[in-house]
Amino acid sequence: MVAEAHHHRSTLKQKNKPFKSHHATKSALKDIAKGRTARQSTKSPAVSTVAQARLNRRNTQKQAQATKRASLVAATRIFNGTDGAPRIVAIIPLSGDIDTRACIQALGKCVDEEIYGINENKNIWAMKASRFKTSLQFLPVPFACPFAALDAARAADYTLLLLSPTIEVTPAGDTLLRMLQAQGLPTAIAAIPPTTIENLDAKVRPAVLKSLLSFIQYFDPAQRRVFDLSAPADSLNTLRALAEGCPDEVKWRAGRPWVVGESVEREEGGVLKVTGVVRGGRISPDRLVHIPNHGDYLVSKIMSAPLPRTKHARPGGMDVEAEPVLLAERVPSSADSLVSTNVADDMANEQTWPTEEEMAGALQSTGEGEVPDAKKGTTPKRIRRIPKGMTEYQASWIVDESEDEDQGEGRDGEEGGQMDEDEEMVFDDVLDMESERKSVVAFQELNMEEEQKQLTSWRERAQEEQDAQAFPDEIDTPQDIPARTRFARFRGLRSLRTSPWDPYENLPAEYARIFEFEDFKRTERDMWRELEDNGIQPGTRVTIFIEGVPHEASAPSESPFVLYGLLKHEHKKTVLHFTVQRNTECEGSVRSKDPLILCCGPRRLRVNPVYSQHTRGGGKGANNVHKFERFLWHGTTTVVSVYAPITFGKQPCMLLRETENPQTPELVAMGTFMNPDTSRIIAKRIILTGHPFKVHKKTATVRYMFFNPDDIQYFKPIQLFTKHGRTGHIRESLGTHGYFKAHFDGPVNQMDTVCMSLYKRVYPRWSENWTTLGASSGRGDEMEE
Repeated sequence: MVAEAHHHRSTLKQKNKPFKSHHATKSALKDIAKGRTARQSTKSPAVSTVAQARLNRRNTQKQAQATKRASLVAATRIFNGTDGAPRIVAIIPLSGDIDTRACIQALGKCVDEEIYGINENKNIWAMKASRFKTSLQFLPVPFACPFAALDAARAADYTLLLLSPTIEVTPAGDTLLRMLQAQGLPTAIAAIPPTTIENLDAKVRPAVLKSLLSFIQYFDPAQRRVFDLSAPADSLNTLRALAEGCPDEVKWRAGRPWVVGESVEREEGGVLKVTGVVRGGRISPDRLVHIPNHGDYLVSKIMSAPLPRTKHARPGGMDVEAEPVLLAERVPSSADSLVSTNVADDMANEQTWPTEEEMAGALQSTGEGEVPDAKKGTTPKRIRRIPKGMTEYQASWIVDESEDEDQGEGRDGEEGGQMDEDEEMVFDDVLDMESERKSVVAFQELNMEEEQKQLTSWRERAQEEQDAQAFPDEIDTPQDIPARTRFARFRGLRSLRTSPWDPYENLPAEYARIFEFEDFKRTERDMWRELEDNGIQPGTRVTIFIEGVPHEASAPSESPFVLYGLLKHEHKKTVLHFTVQRNTECEGSVRSKDPLILCCGPRRLRVNPVYSQHTRGGGKGANNVHKFERFLWHGTTTVVSVYAPITFGKQPCMLLRETENPQTPELVAMGTFMNPDTSRIIAKRIILTGHPFKVHKKTATVRYMFFNPDDIQYFKPIQLFTKHGRTGHIRESLGTHGYFKAHFDGPVNQMDTVCMSLYKRVYPRWSENWTTLGASSGRGDEMEE
């Protein structure tokens, strides 16, 4: 018998983990690697990880500091030196008891500097701040002049807001601050004017300053203190903030040139010479310039305008004036023109006149060789009232309003002097030609019925807005007019978002006058790239020669003369869309196509906009159809569509409504520019409602939606829906009073309402320039819905 060998149990044996190689030999590791070599990690430094992280943090902070310091130097380089551009400061008082002149004199007194132009009744005051090695330009604004304040803040680097320590800011002042905030407020500094101790006790002064700081922080949270110009130390700190600080950039002005006119002179031939410093971006004579409230004009040339230099530094040195040099001149081949609209070609429209073959076929079907004339006496005579002393030949050239509407009627030149047989002239002894022309062109008095109708409609606007919120888009079908006639321009859509709709069908005449971009983003990108190399550098003092400027534009006014350079294509008109939100302080209803003032960039336009829903994310959807809004609602973002000149970039916009006082407009809404999309379809929806008279499961007899069988047959293909979510179609007409049978996709409740949606495309009305006095350059062409 062989003895068995002694062995340990397998559970007591040690088994090393195969993926652990701490105790493996070099040869074993080579066998495992099978010739592969490990790649050195780019993130594993030679030094320790903690030390490297500390070095990376320090290097990142150093780079950020260097970048910030370089950007600060670049932003303030334009103001440095003796020939540097002056810092422009808009002085805006928010109360009527503030003396703007005394406030600026307090700033000059703290550094013993003279204020040039302050006693000469000029709208630009200048100060040379030798202590801070810079110069300042002050643009004083009168109290309660919001448009002048907007013009000054639009061209300023700083805004000095003057608050009264004794009088509260009026609602008009609150509206002005909201307008400045919507336009883009430059770096703001708040201060109170110098006051005597009798007017404001020293114990009350800190509490007043704290209260004013709380008020101004509501509009500009970046404010940290309100300066008191009565104290010399605060005056010096205010001047230091204006002279040494770096003004914040207003985003919409980036890359756009403007010039504040230090001197404005008129030469023979209507040429205006404007001298000032180029600010913002490069200015080129090939681009147009815009004068606010007056329009766009051509630039003939740009010449340098250097300041006179002192030949010797010692006192009494002689000033030497440098000769102006021609910097740039307009090149007609590459320059923009003043053409803003296309010339409409009426012959390019769809022709509906029958051809000769169609007319020949119609004559053969009637059995006659030619079209017979109308029988005598069948055409009613038309009575025309002629002023006294006018012959029949002269009266035949008077065009009546009814003749303007009849586009198809035409007459040969040889028959122009004869009166038609169906026309009778009546000479009026009272009517005078001059008074008739004035009454037709200037004013047209309405009869009492029409006047009362319009007055009732105006008073019922509030109730109409409430009804539009409770029952959106619902209208009653008229009983005296067939529905197929009343709603002939409407169409039915299965889905507003996905149903096809041709954006180029049945366009109004105004669409033949506007421009359309093939690719707007590409055009904008090419325009900015071209602007980088052309034009005069910012900070250059120049004299710009402008052609064709009227005398009213150069007349002295309360606003400073500011010239804005336009970008390429910004004179041409198209359809612009803006996303706006209504001002929470605005009361009353704002209906679509109500006259408003659109402020966008340097422009102000009188517009009649249409409103539509804004798709989340700004998308167009499958068919680019968006629902029309009858009113501008509170708390929602709405798209505003107008005819206006093209603009580039995210331009801020405001909608103002005129009041009885032209200097106190009402701020309606504020927003930004979205895009110039001519193919955006704004569809006005109406909902015809009916009552389910009898119900049997999925079938219902509906009444009160139509009132005759012909209308039911006309609208039969359009889908029905109910307010409880059922969809269906018209089956057949019942009787002669407009009852019909409808079938739905589910059981219908008798308390439900049957609806039918109809749509038609709407357009804005033509816009025109708006002036400060409220007088427009010309009445725009109104468009039909």
